[in-house]
Amino acid sequence: MSALWTAKVRSTEGKGASRRLRHTGQIPGIIYGGDKDAVSVTLDANFVKKALMNNDIYNTILTVDVEGASQENVVIKDMQRHPARADVMHIDLQRVTDNGRVVKRVPIKFAGAAKAPGVKLGGLMTFFQKTVEIRCSAKNLPTAIEIDVSTMEAGESLRLSDLQLPEGVEVVALLHGSADYDQAVVGIGKVRR
Repeated sequence: MSALWTAKVRSTEGKGASRRLRHTGQIPGIIYGGDKDAVSVTLDANFVKKALMNNDIYNTILTVDVEGASQENVVIKDMQRHPARADVMHIDLQRVTDNGRVVKRVPIKFAGAAKAPGVKLGGLMTFFQKTVEIRCSAKNLPTAIEIDVSTMEAGESLRLSDLQLPEGVEVVALLHGSADYDQAVVGIGKVRR
């Protein structure tokens, strides 16, 4: 999945300049990373607000067409929001290449929770993690990690090492090499009788 965004190069910087931009319906941002210098940009606030309604956009490679410059392939790395209104105040975009490595936190989607035999017997399914930090090449970046929990029994749990990951995707916590980092993701408690 990819998306095309447009941006303009921003010549003024600082708190006051950013505030004036936001009053005109623009969002200040920065594109950084790779072998190039960082570029300060502005994006249309309404476009960004609509784009962010789709949760998959956070783990999608975006193509940003910077007016007066070139097109950049980026991912959303960070975002600052207004504390009361949740409006985007600033956005950080990191350049990516097809073969470059990306570290991102992606959501975990659980499928078949109601069908699990352990749940049908009265066990309580507990979700310990809703996201997982992964490392992969930009072309292999998944929008989410899906876990089928429909066969889980009471007293059973799934750990990070049990996840079925797409090709080329690694869990960052497991790269440390210690079993202490292999945390539980989901579990079903034992049924009390």
